[in-house]
Amino acid sequence: MTMASPTVSLPHQVEVVNVGLPLFADSVRDQDRPVQHVDWRIPAGGNLDAVKALQSLYGDRAAAIDEANAEVVRRLDQGVPFLVEVARASDVVPGLDGRTIVHCGPPIDWTDVCDPLRRSIRAAVVAEGWADDVEQAHRLIERGEVRLEPANHHAMVVPMATAIGPSAPVFVVENEQGGTRAFSPINQGPGEVAWFGRETDAAIERLRFLRDVAGPLLSWTVRRTGPIDLLALAGQGIQMGDDLHMRTQATTNLLTRNLLPYIAEYEGPGRVEFARYLSGNHLFFLNLAMASAKSLTLWAQQVQGSSIVTSMARNGTTFGIRVAGSDHWYITEAPAVEDALYYSGYGPESSARDIGDSAVLELMGLGGPAAAGSPAVAAFLGGTMADALKATEAMAEICAGASSRFKLPTLDFRGTPVGVDLRRVVELGITPKVNTGVLHVSSGIGQVGAGVATAPVACFVEALLDLAARTS
Repeated sequence: MTMASPTVSLPHQVEVVNVGLPLFADSVRDQDRPVQHVDWRIPAGGNLDAVKALQSLYGDRAAAIDEANAEVVRRLDQGVPFLVEVARASDVVPGLDGRTIVHCGPPIDWTDVCDPLRRSIRAAVVAEGWADDVEQAHRLIERGEVRLEPANHHAMVVPMATAIGPSAPVFVVENEQGGTRAFSPINQGPGEVAWFGRETDAAIERLRFLRDVAGPLLSWTVRRTGPIDLLALAGQGIQMGDDLHMRTQATTNLLTRNLLPYIAEYEGPGRVEFARYLSGNHLFFLNLAMASAKSLTLWAQQVQGSSIVTSMARNGTTFGIRVAGSDHWYITEAPAVEDALYYSGYGPESSARDIGDSAVLELMGLGGPAAAGSPAVAAFLGGTMADALKATEAMAEICAGASSRFKLPTLDFRGTPVGVDLRRVVELGITPKVNTGVLHVSSGIGQVGAGVATAPVACFVEALLDLAARTS
């Protein structure tokens, strides 16, 4: 006698909890059924060495690391950088003398330097007066008669493909609480300029203009304004739609308003020429924001036993990070710039890799962490504010704290994420996204678009393994 199979009744109403692949959750949602998605993934992508390191750094040593991280976040969040001076680099920047050119990103040999940065370096050599033209500058560099060093090794940060020599004027930014000073050159502005990888006569002339006209005028002006609280201006700019990386228009305008009465009083040469340059340079505040960030990360870098990233820089060939308590670079290949909008006639095939020191901004709550408050940046992240929110939320997942001064009106004035934690980056496989411009890979025509670069995970894994070994 054959037993009848039991009848199975399927439920008429289904509510689903999905763990792992979002595709299943999307399918249920498409059928108008309630679903709660749990974004779970294999820790560290299944890298057993990294998992072992995470067990240690989240285990017995977690309390000490968390305490160190809290101090790093405090320094990044509560330091108050002031613009105190504009001066010739050789007069104020430690070690920047002789025939030395400083450049963006980690250390690199001339043979490995990408095309846009090569052009900028040659333009800087000509502007310094060491060569009559870019061909002669190239020969000097190849013979080793010009020393190339990372700006980061001189407490300086430079945007995009910037390279400068000892005669260039720099902003001097002081963080009195931490006793740190940082430097950044005056932003070169738009158009035919060396920081976009151009070495034309006009690009070289812009470098001379900054040295001979803008530098002296700004030096005179800052002596009269007195110290300027830069991040107080940045905090206002964030609430006006800036991310302080890709978009700095609002903060630049706030600073210009403060400087304008003194510029009008200036009786030296070039006042009108400088006013034209300033009115057309919506990224003028970028370099000041970068120097502010550098002054705080230098203070944060003094904390031992932390898992927070304190340097993040690219030279168009390599991408490198440094961690609090160490000067060691962890380096991998520079990424391509993704999610980019290009000028007509250009695309990914004509794009150089990610370049510049400006990623320091993402470490202190600006740039990518502030995307959710910037409609202009949202255009590069999918086109909607929901896309921009995802970028900020992703940064929050890998950061150890939130800013008390950079508040996003679109998120009920929640602070932007601060303090990228190696442990979270490696565990989740989420790396910082960096808002940036796009340069042509080889033609020397300059900027061809803007977009977002995703930091490569390899250098974070290497840093994590080293931290676990150093603190064992």
